[in-house]
Amino acid sequence: MKKLLSAAGATALLMASAPVAFAADAMSLMLNWTPTADHAPIYFAKAKGWYTEAGIDLSIEAGKGSAVSAQRVGTGGSDLGISDLPTTIQAKGKGADVKAVMVIYANSPQGFYWLKSSGINGPKDFAGRKIGNPPGDAARLMWPAFAKKVGLDPASVSFVNVSPQAKVAALKSKSVDIISDFYNEHDLKAREFGADLGFQPWRDAGVNVYGNSLIVNGPYLAKNPGQVKKFVAVTQRAYDACVKSFEPCLQALQASVSGLTPDNQRDQWNRIKQLMRDDTTTKVALGAFDGARVKADYELVSSLIGIDKAYDPATLFTNEFLDKGVRMAPN
Repeated sequence: MKKLLSAAGATALLMASAPVAFAADAMSLMLNWTPTADHAPIYFAKAKGWYTEAGIDLSIEAGKGSAVSAQRVGTGGSDLGISDLPTTIQAKGKGADVKAVMVIYANSPQGFYWLKSSGINGPKDFAGRKIGNPPGDAARLMWPAFAKKVGLDPASVSFVNVSPQAKVAALKSKSVDIISDFYNEHDLKAREFGADLGFQPWRDAGVNVYGNSLIVNGPYLAKNPGQVKKFVAVTQRAYDACVKSFEPCLQALQASVSGLTPDNQRDQWNRIKQLMRDDTTTKVALGAFDGARVKADYELVSSLIGIDKAYDPATLFTNEFLDKGVRMAPN
């Protein structure tokens, strides 16, 4: 009997001295589109258990465009999201309560693609043509800014609804004359169309606005600053890890998302690293915004597209949650 009591006492002592496991808090993240290489760091961190270790039970939802993501986060339908910054600028002007906490694309990923055999030599030949992209695509929302920069009437083109997966097929079949797409996918189109491919990156046309950024719902941030700080810390760490070695990140992405071609994702990531790099992300912190650039993006959107209700662009973003010791490599 004494032995039984001793065993029971020992068990109780062990239970009392063991670390207590606390349940992680639920957090929702809405992507800008379906998961591809640019989202791999998030899936990598989730697979490694980094979010769980930080007390975050992260759920990830595929998106349907930056406009949808910004609206969802702005109304509290998702705690955090990924959205193109100019789209977020517009959404905030319409009343979306959001704040950007980390930039992924420090350079604009937007580009237009066409076939040279169609007679298009550059953006000035877009007039009267059809552009294919999804209705929630950031390029469609920002088209007036691009058009005015290159000297086109924004109303001179027509848009055709084309899903992200059908863009190349639509261009190949000539059901559209031009498609918009992120620079990530450049290699895929270069292989498909070869020397016949025409390409105009927005950043070379004077529209180098910030691209995909992590945004958070305002009320959620006010209530859970500690959780947001942990999320940003883990995510910044994950992007840094994937910059240094992409293969583990690719494996994590493929384990969660079917139908991805590994070589295509590797090509995408090599382009993405170029888009992530600028003076601020290499000298201040990976994921850091430059206040002057945010202000310039705000003024561009305001002057060329319009903002329903003006606000101070400094309220749109913060770098306070970023680790200044984590920076993008210069090259």
